Formats: sequence, C-alpha cells, structure tokens
Amino acid sequence: MPLTLLPSSSFSFLSPTSKSTHSHRFFTIPHASTTQLAPKPPPVIKTDPVIVIGAGLAGLAAATRLNSDNIPFLLLEASDGVGGRVRTDVVNGFLLDRGFQIFITAYPEAQKLLNYNELNLRKFYSGARIYYDGKFHTVADPLRHFSDSVLSLGNPIGSVLDKLLIALTRVRVLSKSYEEIMSADEVSTIQLLKNIGFSDSMIGRFFRPFFGGIFFDPQLETTSRLFDFVFKCLALGDNTLPAKGIDEIPNQLAAKLPSDSLLLNTKVVSVDSDDSNSPLVTLESGEILKSELGVIMAVEQPAVDKILAGKKQPPPPPPGQRKKPARSTVCLYFSMDQDQVPVQDPVLFLNGSGKGIINNMFFATNVAPSYGPSNKALASVSLIGLYENTADDDLRAEVIKELSGWFGASKVESWRHLRTYRIGFAQPNQSPPTDLMKNPDIGPGLYLCGDYMTSATFDGALVSGRRAVEALLKDRALALV
Repeated sequence: MPLTLLPSSSFSFLSPTSKSTHSHRFFTIPHASTTQLAPKPPPVIKTDPVIVIGAGLAGLAAATRLNSDNIPFLLLEASDGVGGRVRTDVVNGFLLDRGFQIFITAYPEAQKLLNYNELNLRKFYSGARIYYDGKFHTVADPLRHFSDSVLSLGNPIGSVLDKLLIALTRVRVLSKSYEEIMSADEVSTIQLLKNIGFSDSMIGRFFRPFFGGIFFDPQLETTSRLFDFVFKCLALGDNTLPAKGIDEIPNQLAAKLPSDSLLLNTKVVSVDSDDSNSPLVTLESGEILKSELGVIMAVEQPAVDKILAGKKQPPPPPPGQRKKPARSTVCLYFSMDQDQVPVQDPVLFLNGSGKGIINNMFFATNVAPSYGPSNKALASVSLIGLYENTADDDLRAEVIKELSGWFGASKVESWRHLRTYRIGFAQPNQSPPTDLMKNPDIGPGLYLCGDYMTSATFDGALVSGRRAVEALLKDRALALV
C-alpha cells in the first residue's frame, strides 16, 4: 500500500540536498522460459539521515531534539495519530483518555519541552479521598491544604506518626537530585515504606491504592527509585489534566515538527542492515527505507523484540532478573447528568477498603469541565490488571454495584456506560533490580528509547528520546548544541 501522508503535507524521501523522481525501477533479467517471471529487487528508498520509528512521547522527544539541531529525519507511526499510549478519544461529546493518566507539572524534562500555558492545565485537589469502613476520609497535602490536613490527623488513614513520616519522606526526596534518585540503591516500594516505618494501615489504605494506581502495581513491587522520583515530583508540582485531553501533550510536540517529517498509518515490520551496516527499515507495504545516520526505535519493548526478531538484542535484564509481565489496567467511563454527580471537587477517590475491584476513580469534568458537554459529567474508573476472564458486561455491572456502595444506588444506577478500555501494556514492569539509565546504543546505527529504558513515566519517555539522539550524535561525531 502507499505511504500515507499527514493532511496537507508534501514529503520528500530524500534529504533536502538530494533529488529524485521517486520512480520505482524494476530490472528485467533474461530468462529461458516465457512463463518464468523475472525476480524484482525490493525498492530501496533513500530517506532523510535519521529514521525514528514510533510517534509516542519518546519518538516525539527524539524528533524534537533532531529538529532543534537541524538534522533531517523521518518519523514513522503505525497508527492514525501520535501519542502511543497517550491518546484521547471523543465519544458522544466526551473526552476519553485511553486509561488513567495524570500529568505532574514538576516533571523536569517536560518543563523543558512543553508550553504549559498552551496546554491549559487543570489541577486536581492536592490529596485524595479514601473509601474505608463505609466512609470517605481525606488525606491532604499540608502545604497546599493546611486546614484539611489538620482535620485529617485523627482519621483512620494512618496514625499521626504516619503523617509525620510523610513529611520526613518529602524532606528526604527533596534533598536529592533526580540523577541521584535514579541511581540510588533500591528495594521494592513496599520494602521502602516498611523500612521508613509506615504502619500497615497507612500502607494498605493509602499507599497501595495511590501509588498502586500510578504504577498499576497494587503489591508495590515497583522499584523505590521510581517511588522517590514520583514522590519528589508530587511534592514540587500539581496533578493536572490538559483541558482538551491528555493527548494535547503529544499533539503539542508534533505540531512543532516540520509538516513533511511525519508519516501516519505506516507500520514497520523489520529493521535490518546492509553490507555497510546502514540500517534498512522494511514497511508493511514492502517498501524499504535506508537511513544515512541511524534508526531510533521508539516503540514498546514487545514491538522492539518483534521488529528486530533476533537480529539485534535490546539490553539484557540485570543479573538475576527474569522477564517480568507488563503492567495492565482496565478503565471504564460513565456519563451522567450534572445533578447525579455526588461531589463537585476535583479530587481523586481511592479504594482503601481492601475489598472490591476498583482501585481509583474521579470525575473528570470536575477537574476539567471541557471533558464533557455542558450540563453533563464524566466519571473515570480504574482497575488494576486486565480481567481477561471477565466479560465487559459483567465487569461493568460489578463496577456499578461497587460504586453504588460508595455514592448511593439512587445516583450511580442512572449513570450511562460510554466505553471500556482494556490496556494490556500500560507500563513496563519496573520491580528491582532495575537499570533506569540504559545505554540506548544497541548496534551500528541503531538506538532504543521508551519508558522501559528509563523510568515508566511521561518524563522518562521524554528523557529516553533525547538520550537516544545524543547517543546517535556522539557516534556520528556531530556537534551537540
């Protein structure tokens, strides 16, 4: 099939200094029999110096860095839009992010790349409401909601000592640089919390649903490095949503790229090398693209394994680490009339009861009214795991039953289901031992980036894209800006 261009774009397969008619030439080879067709060599199309595979956050960050250094590139994306896992759908006038995603404003790499004013970020309440023992209890950031935090000292979500330990943990992470955090000695998050001295009630009722929801890991096996990184970002910044949906983040990055540098609906099936070790990229259409400087693979690790198919190997796991299953989630969306919303606050609700299948939920239109039509509201409900053996209808019924216990059946039973997202690969599994600063260079002219190369966060994906380009530039002896 032909390559699909973005609307209104004109694209040259050659670098700006090259010329081509873009015609495919097939050679006629003499043959003894008129019934035997001559073999046709695959079409090799010479492209701009660098090819980036995948237009998720990592690929967009790589493209942004190449563009800032005036290095021509071609960005290939298999789907119909940029963002990878960071996408938003419009359903009946509602904005549905593909899974539970919150943007933390203190992400250091994001601060360098994104214009927050243009994103029109809408803030969550700095804390959470936790469902426990049939009631909701507030946990608040004392620096942002002092009076709420004082009132919460006597609630059953941990002891007064637990609240003091949170403050001390805040001081500890703020005293470290991000680089120190990423290379520090590590244990699992659950072991770190126990080492600090948090009570079982604080861990079970707050940390498991809150950080379990961030990591899609209710057992809190995720590395303490990632816990400290996220905890520091939460201390310094706000939890937010872009007013027009989470995919405004990748859309903003893509909008700054040359219009002829991005091809959508263009699936890569393999990456090989020619006799000179120059990477060759084969598309599903059969066309082969040749890179002059290098190929940056910015796709999820399972896709990397499939595309390389044993030709080159990504960095091996640390010694003693087995291949771990990815983190999965299910996200359900419900619409309702405004008078059926039980609260008006932009707060995250956590399940601290230890029962049921819901991990967390929130009313997206309380955070950003633009997520739904006027006079309507939107609820987002997240489960951890894929629930492969449970049908969508059964899952929806169980969620409605559980939420009826939280907010009352008279309100919840009138909610209308919009869509269920089952996301098998929500995040890479980053339980110890980990290497959050992997070398992106895996062979002549071939580089990897993605959140599995750094930290499983928005920021980690952005960092990995930049680092892959820096490795390419170093290898090619190009001047760094």
